[in-house]
Amino acid sequence: MTHHISRPASPTPESRTRPGHRSYQVLSGARQVSPNRYAVDITAAELHHRVAGLLTAGYRIALVAAHHDHPGTPGGASAAAAGGGAVRVVYLFTAGPPDQRVELHLLLDPDTPTLPSLAEFSFPASRFEREMHDLYGVVPLHHPLPRRLVRHQHWPRGWYPMRADAGPPPPFGDPEAPYPFLTVEGPGVYEIPVGPVHAGLIEPGHFRFSVVGETILKLKARLWFVHKGIEKLFEHHQPAARLPLAERVSGDTAVGHALAYCLAVEDALGWPVPTQARRLRAILLELERLYNHVGDIGALCNDVGHSVLHAHALRIRETLLRLNADVTGHRLLRGGVQLGGAAVHELPHPDQLRAIGADIRQIIDLALGHTVVRDRFTGTAVLTLAQARDIGTLGYVARASGLDYDARHAHPFLDLGSVLSVPTRTSGDVLARFLIRADEIDASLAILTHLIPGATPGRHVAPMPGRTPAASGVGVVEGWRGAITHRVELSPDHTLTRVKIVDPSFFNWPALPVALADTIVPDFPLANKSFNLSYAGNDL
Repeated sequence: MTHHISRPASPTPESRTRPGHRSYQVLSGARQVSPNRYAVDITAAELHHRVAGLLTAGYRIALVAAHHDHPGTPGGASAAAAGGGAVRVVYLFTAGPPDQRVELHLLLDPDTPTLPSLAEFSFPASRFEREMHDLYGVVPLHHPLPRRLVRHQHWPRGWYPMRADAGPPPPFGDPEAPYPFLTVEGPGVYEIPVGPVHAGLIEPGHFRFSVVGETILKLKARLWFVHKGIEKLFEHHQPAARLPLAERVSGDTAVGHALAYCLAVEDALGWPVPTQARRLRAILLELERLYNHVGDIGALCNDVGHSVLHAHALRIRETLLRLNADVTGHRLLRGGVQLGGAAVHELPHPDQLRAIGADIRQIIDLALGHTVVRDRFTGTAVLTLAQARDIGTLGYVARASGLDYDARHAHPFLDLGSVLSVPTRTSGDVLARFLIRADEIDASLAILTHLIPGATPGRHVAPMPGRTPAASGVGVVEGWRGAITHRVELSPDHTLTRVKIVDPSFFNWPALPVALADTIVPDFPLANKSFNLSYAGNDL
């Protein structure tokens, strides 16, 4: 039986070179903008050559951000030359250790903003380009898949909401045909639509399965149903006023996003953070990792019918949430990370953490010792090393397939030394993603046990620097789902002019359909939970 799947040509994978010796050509013509970050202004003709050099030198593309500049912003000189309406694109590449960040700045024609597509070099870059097209009207030339990404068919044609001159949204309607899903043809093939509205609290997402029998041939995920304009809400405000918004980018990642935002603002302003505050930030980050991983461990057990283990995992998660409330006054650890520092009421005792760790390990051992649980996990929704690398996956999804990237190692804000371990697995299935969570729970407990004795509760915050020239900053944090990147631009009076946010789910969502090929439909909830991607962090 033959089934034909209509699809565009696959993009060429990113370079697989590990960061090591970085050729000086990578930084040719660059200016240093902060201790570990360099920026270089390039032309469209230089883009491919520069990107190829960075990827070959072991850098990964962490972020691509379009900007609609006006005089007085960090792109102000360019904006003034273009009459106050310049369109600029910033490509951020990162590598480490040692921590290295390189930005390419490309100024576009404000009337016809086009640029050469990087799809042949990088799959993540191709998705950033589609996002820029939908939100800014920037056209990636020769893109192999130029269909809309963020914009749904009811969006007005030609309206680009992130542009400074977008104005109020015009009437929404149905100016375009429904989304052109890939078509699977063949004997016995049928489609199962799921969503976008789900029977739960999760945000909307549409999944379209092409199936023969019970086997999934192709899955297409359609997201961005509640695109909220989060990045736009940061603009024209002081950084402190928008810290609560950063905490709420993705509710289960309050520490990760708040910390990436604070690091970016501090990088822009040259704002030194006290050592005690950096220690407290690291503690908060691991506490957030703990309660989320424990919740996922239980949910995965529940998806294969072991509800008793799920109930006990929820019991432990509730213990951790109450502990969080003691630490910062909020069950999700809001308020702990502050601009210039951190503040906590109290810290957990190492004996508490040891008891919690023993409790968690008992649940994990019971799950792995159950033949039905292990059988359902093993070989289900496999994401190979090559697929994980080519897609650009991050966090536990990447590490379950053998990639060992971790921002705590590559871009540390606190040196954890030998206490930091980055576990990996190689099978890339649900079992590997379960085991990676278990490994990371042990690693987080080890880090907390190491850091807490030397930490002092209280508020440790350095004063904000005075007025500075227009500046930009980058923050990279290993959140519990993976690396989170924030990039900010500030005017001389410290007003935010642009904030670009990249949650690891933006990188990981495309991996879910790939892993589900040849998986049976009844295993979709299990496979989906093993990825546990954020709708909110993706649908900004």
